[in-house]
Amino acid sequence: MDDPEQVRARLEETGYLLDDGLAVACFLVLRLGRPLLCEGDAGVGKTALASALAEALGAPLIRLQCHEGIDASQALYDWDFPRQLLHLRAAEAAGVRDVERLEGELYDRRFLIARPLLKALQTQPSVLLVDEIDRADDEFEAFLLELLSEYSVTIPELGTLRAEQPPVVVLTSNRTREVHDALKRRCLYHWFDHPDFARELAIVRRRLPGVSVRLAEQVTALVQALRGQELLKPPGVAETLDWARALDALGAGEVDAELAVATLGSVLKYREDAERARRMDFAAVLAARGG
Repeated sequence: MDDPEQVRARLEETGYLLDDGLAVACFLVLRLGRPLLCEGDAGVGKTALASALAEALGAPLIRLQCHEGIDASQALYDWDFPRQLLHLRAAEAAGVRDVERLEGELYDRRFLIARPLLKALQTQPSVLLVDEIDRADDEFEAFLLELLSEYSVTIPELGTLRAEQPPVVVLTSNRTREVHDALKRRCLYHWFDHPDFARELAIVRRRLPGVSVRLAEQVTALVQALRGQELLKPPGVAETLDWARALDALGAGEVDAELAVATLGSVLKYREDAERARRMDFAAVLAARGG
């Protein structure tokens, strides 16, 4: 892909619609080999971008889901201790007494369990998604920074393993805490806003072609109106798609205020948000869209 417009076209072929800024960011990620840090509210398309890049590049998507307390053994590699023990017992039963030979066999690559980070270094090409890096702690973030600087890892028993072709790396953050400046400096950066009506409608039409145009317009308008409320968790594009799917599954070609209220559980996941939404004038929002 030789320019941002080619990147945009390839990603849109996968069903992922993006603006100029994100198209440029993705092009630079591919051209410069830098990770892309994506920040924004949940459900705005950060994770979906990594999937779209993998599909566009014809590369496997390798996902590391971060969580509190994640460490290197969960993210990088571990040894298959049960298989090592079985091998040791089999060697003892066969009368093998060469300790150095046994030790060398125990730490052979066949007993190495590659976790997502090591798997991404060993797979060419690949797209590595480090999802919700803001949920990990400072120590893991520092470890990740070191790995992304060299795209290599040293395993004491095997030596240094280096990626022949570094993976395309996408990191996401819902900004539950600030990612450290050192990691940000290593990455290109893009902030994901909620899309405007036209872009969100285009996404719904692209992702759910079986949904009527009328229903897609109404659901998009309702979600846009919900985001204007002071909600604990404003709905993202993922929730817009969920709501449209739910209404379509009910056989609705369009939605009225009563049906919108009855299906709020598809789009809002907090009691306080649902209560605030029920006080909205859904009929007026729908009337503004001509229905």
